Amino acid sequence: MLLTEYRLDLVMQALRAALKMEHPADAVLRHFFQAERIGSNERSLVAETLFGVLRHRLFIDHACTVDDKGQATARRVALAYWVRFGGYNLRELEPLLKPKEADWLGKVKSINMNDLPLSIQAELPDWIIDKLRPQHSDAEILELGRSMQQPAPLDLRVNTLLAGRDEVLQSLQSEGMDAQATPYSPMGIRLKYKPALNKHALFLTGKFEVQDEGSQLLGLLVAPKRNDMVVDFCAGAGGKTLMLGALMNSQGRLYAWDISEKRLTNLKPRLKRSGLSNVQPQLIAHENDSKVKRLAGKIDRVLVDAPCSGLGTLRRNPDLKFRQSVQSVAELNEKQIAILASAARLLKQGGRLVYATCSLLHEENQAIVEAFLAAHPDFKLVPAGEVLAQHKIALEMGDYLQLTPQRHNTDGFFAAVLERSAI
Repeated sequence: MLLTEYRLDLVMQALRAALKMEHPADAVLRHFFQAERIGSNERSLVAETLFGVLRHRLFIDHACTVDDKGQATARRVALAYWVRFGGYNLRELEPLLKPKEADWLGKVKSINMNDLPLSIQAELPDWIIDKLRPQHSDAEILELGRSMQQPAPLDLRVNTLLAGRDEVLQSLQSEGMDAQATPYSPMGIRLKYKPALNKHALFLTGKFEVQDEGSQLLGLLVAPKRNDMVVDFCAGAGGKTLMLGALMNSQGRLYAWDISEKRLTNLKPRLKRSGLSNVQPQLIAHENDSKVKRLAGKIDRVLVDAPCSGLGTLRRNPDLKFRQSVQSVAELNEKQIAILASAARLLKQGGRLVYATCSLLHEENQAIVEAFLAAHPDFKLVPAGEVLAQHKIALEMGDYLQLTPQRHNTDGFFAAVLERSAI
C-alpha cells in the first residue's frame, strides 16, 4: 500500500490514542473508526500498524533511542514499525521523511535482535519474565514470547446441534476459503486468513461460532451429560456456554452466570442463532449471590473460566502485557480464590468442576488449584490428560491442561479438572 502524509497522519492519531493504555486497543480502534470515516485501505493500514506496534513495542521503544533524538513519538513509532516489521523499505518511506530520519531508520534496520535483552527479544515486560522464570528457562520464555508476536489464526466451532464439521468444512472450502479441521477439537475448523464472517449464511443460521480451539477443549473437559444441571460460572458473552449446551444436546439445564449485564446481553443474539433451549442467562451481583446459594449441592458440572490477566491471549490482545501489572495480578488472585471456593459449593457429591484461565502465570493457575485442594479435602484432581484421552483427543497432558501458541497453535490456556468425592 502506498504510504502518504494523510495515511501517516491517521496512523499517528490512532497510535496517540491507543498508546496511553487507558482503554483496550480494540475499543480504541473501534472508537477511532467511528469518528474518522475512512476507506477500507486506510482502516486496514491503521489496524495492522497499531496491533503490530503493540506486538513489537519494546523493540520499537528501544529503536526510537538509537540516535540523539531519543523519543518514541507517534511519528517515529510508526516509521520504525514500518521499516522493521511492516515490509516497507527506506525508498518507499523517503517521500514522508524529514531530514536525518533516513539515517536514523537505517540504524533501526541494522539493529541485531540477538544483542538485545531478553525482554525486548521476547517482547515481554520484565515483570512478566520475572514471574515466568521459576518455571521456564530463558530459551522457553523467548520461544513463548516470539510465538505471541504472531497474529492468531481464526478458529471456528461447529454447532453440533445444527451441523456436522465435515458439512461446514466442505461448504467453506467450496467458497475458496483456506479451511482445515483443527488438530485437537473434534468440532473445530481453522481458517488461515480472516474473512468477515458475521454475514455468512452458516453463521447467521447458527451452524458455527468463532471460538479458539483451546477454548473448545475446556468444554470437553467439563463433559456434561444430556440431562445434567450445569453452571457456566463466569459466562461472559457465552461462547463456552453455547458449546456446553450443544454437548448436552439442548437437554438438562444450563445456567449462564455473569456479573456484567452487557456481556449477557451480547449472549442473547448468539443464543437465538444456536437453537438451544436449555440455557438460562442470569445476572449475579457477585460470587456469593443468593442464586449461587440456592443451588448449593445441586449441580452436576461447573465451569469456572476465571477472570484473569489474559496473558495467554497476547496474539490477539498484545496491549494486555502493558495494561496488566504485578498489582493487578495480585488483585485477580484474590478474586480467583473467592470464585473457585464459591463455585465449588454448587457441586453435588461426585460432581465435576473445571477451573480455567487464559493466563500463563503459575500464580493464577496451579497455585490457585493447589491452595484450593489443600483447603478442600473432599475434592480431588482428575488428570486432564486422562479426560482428553476418554474423548480420543491425541494431546499429551499430565495433571493439567496447559496450552501455548508455540506448541499447540492455540491461545495460552490452563485448566484443572476437580471432582467432589462421592462419599
